[in-house]
Amino acid sequence: MMMKEFKTIKMKTLTIKKCSVWKKLGVIMVIPMMLNLQSCEDTFLDVVPDNVATIDQAFKLRNEAEKYLFTCYAYMPRNGNLIHNPAMLAGDEMWIPDQRQGVVAYSLDIAMGNQRVSNPYFNAWDGYYNGGGPADRYNLFDGIRHCNIFIENLSDLSKVPDIQPSERERWIAEAKFLKAYYHFYLMRMYGPIPVMRENIPVDAPSEELDVSRDNWNESIAYLIELCDEAIAILPPSITDINSELGRITRPIALGLKTRILLTDASPLFNGNSDLAGLVNKDGAQLFDTEYDASKWELAADAALLAIEASEAAGHSLYEFPGSGFTLTDTTTQKLTIRNAVSERWNSEVIWGNTVSRTGEIQLNAMAPLNVAHSPNNARKVMSPTLKIAQQFYTKNGVPIDEDTTLDFSDILELREAGAAEKNNIRQGYNTSILNYDREPRFYADLGFDGSIWYKYDSGNEETRFHIEGKYNDYAGSNTAFFFNMTGYYVKKLVNWNQSFGESSASYREYAWPELRLADLYLMYAEALNEVQGPSPEVFEYLDRVRDRAGLEGVQESWANFSSNPNKPNSQDGLRDIIHQERNIEMAFEGSRFWDIRRWKEASREFNEPIRGWNVFGEDEASYYQVRTIYQQRFVSPRDYFWPLAENALLQNSNLVQNLGW
Repeated sequence: MMMKEFKTIKMKTLTIKKCSVWKKLGVIMVIPMMLNLQSCEDTFLDVVPDNVATIDQAFKLRNEAEKYLFTCYAYMPRNGNLIHNPAMLAGDEMWIPDQRQGVVAYSLDIAMGNQRVSNPYFNAWDGYYNGGGPADRYNLFDGIRHCNIFIENLSDLSKVPDIQPSERERWIAEAKFLKAYYHFYLMRMYGPIPVMRENIPVDAPSEELDVSRDNWNESIAYLIELCDEAIAILPPSITDINSELGRITRPIALGLKTRILLTDASPLFNGNSDLAGLVNKDGAQLFDTEYDASKWELAADAALLAIEASEAAGHSLYEFPGSGFTLTDTTTQKLTIRNAVSERWNSEVIWGNTVSRTGEIQLNAMAPLNVAHSPNNARKVMSPTLKIAQQFYTKNGVPIDEDTTLDFSDILELREAGAAEKNNIRQGYNTSILNYDREPRFYADLGFDGSIWYKYDSGNEETRFHIEGKYNDYAGSNTAFFFNMTGYYVKKLVNWNQSFGESSASYREYAWPELRLADLYLMYAEALNEVQGPSPEVFEYLDRVRDRAGLEGVQESWANFSSNPNKPNSQDGLRDIIHQERNIEMAFEGSRFWDIRRWKEASREFNEPIRGWNVFGEDEASYYQVRTIYQQRFVSPRDYFWPLAENALLQNSNLVQNLGW
């Protein structure tokens, strides 16, 4: 299950013969009879034993049982894929061309306010419109069903006689983790769902098959129970890195537990009276709308345990170790920031998703860096919005509208880069003042017209490559299908070993980082601030992240450079700082979309216009004009949750629709 370099091999997965009469809730009930095998080329996991005729045969020997475990893993969402991770495009962080000829991503329809109840976009409940993974073959309810099959059969000590007891326990723990994760993934989208504690027999009476949605708090308690059972068994780290990288460990399970509890404690789910009207057919309340402060305490406690377990397992914030090249501190700092995400199995990555390969997302992010580079090999379609570019701090570590020493009020003003800026902006190049005097993460994560893009093949020549993004330039938006929408580019997700050939490009794939140590630090700081307000411990974990990013601590930065120097001293002020710090540190990793929703800020953030530079401008005067690309529409509380498809409601009369749909 180890990450293979630049290579894919065939995967075989179970396709269970089923009848549509059992398709309740969008879930296919198990018929444990004949199976057939199908192959695909999209992954490197060989997940199902050859010549398996029945499920019983899958649990006769250790080898076959292990491959069934890998079937459970195969359903992990492809979060490192622009199309299959809704958080990439369903919010306001990035935009792509919407003509459906270059990249077809139905999550963009959600960002445009076009979600619908008939054939919903990114329908993860039924597994359609990108919601079921590659080719919509990985419906998560099917994944949960496989986990239940695995847990039930491996818990039977009469089966798989050649497995060691400790290994049996570990594999069951992994399946329990995956079961919890798949439920949580769906719950963030839909709110309460039917929790599949065990599979329902196909000959059960209809009242058992027509399942209802479960109460949110009760569902969260069950997911935490699964996590705790897994945590007690899972190993602290992977020792066999040649064959087990990507398998679940104790720090990963602790991290998922933290994320679940943090979500549960957040305003969307904790004390939200807007959800009082969501009830089952029998009148049972699906959300408890009374605020519970203890939820933040549970989240903080879980985060600290996850941090301690991760650090004990050897995880630490990534620092670029240097190379054979002589690099300035500026370039080294940017590589420290970028590689924390895109360097394979670096010290910061707690959970790398080996099912989610990253070659395609790098292709969609990368920009041509000279006239010889084809847009087919560097599509540059992933376009951070102007709002997100403005979100990054100044070089002094405070928001651009608070810095008392810098003026960003007129971003149409241009400035020529001098020698002092040459490692971030091409010397002699004119670009907006918005792109000057910004924090290192701005230059590490974002590309823009005139910005330097350092890669391994730059060698000692740190300024060898830069972006030229006006309409007729080599990175301009002058191609039919693959073009940039805003004038900003995503550097963060492209591994620095990327290179161009005469008519090709090479991308060094990495396992998608589902959980980084910096993420845990920020989750802990957020939860702890909600529990006790500003404290030395909150600042400690915030400042660990800021220090790695090349910034002074929160208190020092606000005291010395902010027009609101007392902001960090109140719980509300520090909450705003933590939110912005999180949005910056986790930019373009699929975090902002879910964070904005759980903070219950989407009705404000997702009702603003999507803006960028006029990428169709041919010169400085026309290019550096702010262009409104789209006016977003978000209806609250309706759009906080996906709708259930009309067909799902017709097939199961006990299901109720989400509010507003």
